[in-house]
Amino acid sequence: MSQSSYQSESANPVRSSALLSASTSVLVVVDVQEKLIPLIPHHRRLVWNIGRLLQAAQVFQVPVLGTEQYPRGLGPTVPELRHALGPVPEKLTFSCLGCPEFASQLDPQTRWQVVLVGIETHVCVQQTALDLMEKGLDVFVVADAVGARAELDHQIALRRMESAGATLTTTESVMFEWCQRAGTEQFKSISQLVRQSPPEEETSN
Repeated sequence: MSQSSYQSESANPVRSSALLSASTSVLVVVDVQEKLIPLIPHHRRLVWNIGRLLQAAQVFQVPVLGTEQYPRGLGPTVPELRHALGPVPEKLTFSCLGCPEFASQLDPQTRWQVVLVGIETHVCVQQTALDLMEKGLDVFVVADAVGARAELDHQIALRRMESAGATLTTTESVMFEWCQRAGTEQFKSISQLVRQSPPEEETSN
């Protein structure tokens, strides 16, 4: 490859389809509710990571959708995240796709990359991921922003979703893939999010 060809490609790189793009992504926050979240190991860090993704979504104008599972029993979305979600539909089905109000907000033609976070990994997150993939959407499960009460359930669900075709990723990977490059105002915002100190680990669940 000539130097001129390399420079041309570097100026206009062809991005892998395996990478996230802010212009084709939607962030889905599943059931991070007040009465369930304390039962999840390391829940403070999980909520913190979801909060950082919500801030990044705002920076890159990525749409955000959320759900609540039977809020009369499990309570509303935790206050740390509630303000960034707007109206959140209620559901009784474990899969978010069973909620018509949620499903109607999906736009697979323009937003086919679904970044999935929330709880519990082996129930609502997993069933949502499998249903989304059945509809032809690309699902990215953020491993450090999903959780379950039991570690085995969490780990097996991650393996099952990956085996079914979901991409496992992390909070920082998502933010940097949305950002794509350094030297921009958006990069400065992401750098601030990355430099944040995580919350102290809770001593009990």
